Amino acid sequence: MKMLTEERHQAILRLLDQQYVVKSQELSTILNASESTIRRDLQELENAELLERVHGGAKRILNLGFEQDMTEKTVKNTQEKQIIASLAAQFVHDGDVIYLDAGSTTLEMLPFLSGKTITVVTNSVHHAAKLGDLNINTVILGGSLKLSTKAITGATGMEQLSHFRFNKVFIGMNGAHLEFGLTTPDPEEAALKRLAIAQAEEAYVLIDQTKLNKVTFTKVTELEDVIILTNHCSPELFEQFQKKTTIKEAIQ
Repeated sequence: MKMLTEERHQAILRLLDQQYVVKSQELSTILNASESTIRRDLQELENAELLERVHGGAKRILNLGFEQDMTEKTVKNTQEKQIIASLAAQFVHDGDVIYLDAGSTTLEMLPFLSGKTITVVTNSVHHAAKLGDLNINTVILGGSLKLSTKAITGATGMEQLSHFRFNKVFIGMNGAHLEFGLTTPDPEEAALKRLAIAQAEEAYVLIDQTKLNKVTFTKVTELEDVIILTNHCSPELFEQFQKKTTIKEAIQ
């Protein structure tokens, strides 16, 4: 049965999420389409800046250095982030000392923490203010303020963080890739995330489905160092991630 153009395009992008590079001949076989049709599909997807054509096939475009500011992040994929945040909060128990990384998904955890007797360390000005409103015992790291995301970074925060230990840390991430691991655009934020993960008994990465098998500029750590919490993952990709780490999908 022949696929519609849109169905082929989605299938091509799904394959690129899994493999990063695909060959035209392989696509022709998998999608039961002529190579001329596949070439036309790849051209259309390249025009839409969703992939880059290479000799004999195509590869995913990696926006390695791009990061939205906090305002843009907060209004994007809000429902998905709330689903992930609700799942993450289930792992927080009275008496826990936790680290909450700056980011729009961890921000969505805060209403779910209301009423819990916990101590929270964070590098986010946004998070600290809202945690204070919830009467949750809060420590905010000192250092340089990143204006776009309102996150604290730099040597001062790193030094302070190095003295803490956590039952659990909850980290936002820009990419979780099967080969390249966990990545984020900013090297200073990456260093802080890496240290927080190292200081924890359990480390959770909160990441929506659009960031699975994506890569950005700076590596934070390997997949096996964390537990991934997401809102949705295709069965094929879920199986591949399970070979590398623990991945939990929110029940919707």
